[in-house]
Amino acid sequence: MCDLGEFERVPLREIWPNERNDFTPWLAENIEILGDALGLNLEVISREAPVGALSLDLLVRDVDSARTGIIENQYNQTDHTHFGQLLTYAGFFDATIVIWISEHVRDEHREALEWLNRTNTETQFFAVEVEVRRIDDSRPAPDLRPVVFPNEWRRATRRNTSTNTSPRNEKYRLYFQSLIDELRECHRFTNARVGLAQSWYDFPSGVSGIKYYASFRGNNRACVSIWIDWGSREENLQIFDALIERRTEIESDFGEELIWERKDGKSQEISVCRDGSIDLSDSELEEIRTWHSENLRRLKAASDQQIRRALETINNNEL
Repeated sequence: MCDLGEFERVPLREIWPNERNDFTPWLAENIEILGDALGLNLEVISREAPVGALSLDLLVRDVDSARTGIIENQYNQTDHTHFGQLLTYAGFFDATIVIWISEHVRDEHREALEWLNRTNTETQFFAVEVEVRRIDDSRPAPDLRPVVFPNEWRRATRRNTSTNTSPRNEKYRLYFQSLIDELRECHRFTNARVGLAQSWYDFPSGVSGIKYYASFRGNNRACVSIWIDWGSREENLQIFDALIERRTEIESDFGEELIWERKDGKSQEISVCRDGSIDLSDSELEEIRTWHSENLRRLKAASDQQIRRALETINNNEL
């Protein structure tokens, strides 16, 4: 007879004493575990994203479909307060993926989420129960188990990632697939895994509404940018102007001058560009891919801290 061990359930607080300070940071650093459980390619945009006087645990994106998602964590069993917060956060961030993680999902909340999935075709609601198990004296292992999910979500995900594209768009997909693979595997710049059939790819800055872009432009230009779409045009210009005040420090750390483009529309942009087109030869595209990779990393290193300082200055001035 086989000598079999016994599963032992480990209290969550023994592994993560505090939900906000321990579990949420762990989940952010290991988001692929949740993604694997749900069949989604999740990437964290920001932690503790502010929503009025409240804060969302994790703002995420499904890289394969570019959809925005929210994650709310809760120890013990689900309650009405967190259910209300979940819907508030979903509306605030216009999320189309809503994930509620708890040790136990109460029947009334399970039924409510299932009703939302039946009546709402735009947003997908997931409830996930979390526990930690070990066998005898083995290391503890997390178990994230979906207990509520849309009936058609797997089929919808496949539709969103269809590769039935034009030859030109397929060339874009292969190019950005190579770029994100290098950034992920060699530089830990991103968790993204799937290139999209489009002329650009964006990467979270850690601040909602501000992203780093690698792109090809219609005027035969390849660019790396900071893209500001944080709120209204006035709010975006406020951030843009706060960053201009730090222009000397940013460009000094980046190593060259940047293009500070004050736009008439809502979004604002700071970029660096060079000649480049997706129609070039493979060897020329390889050179541009190296340029995209290097400049994304340089721009992020030069700007991340300055973006946060700019936002702190704006918030302090509003107090």
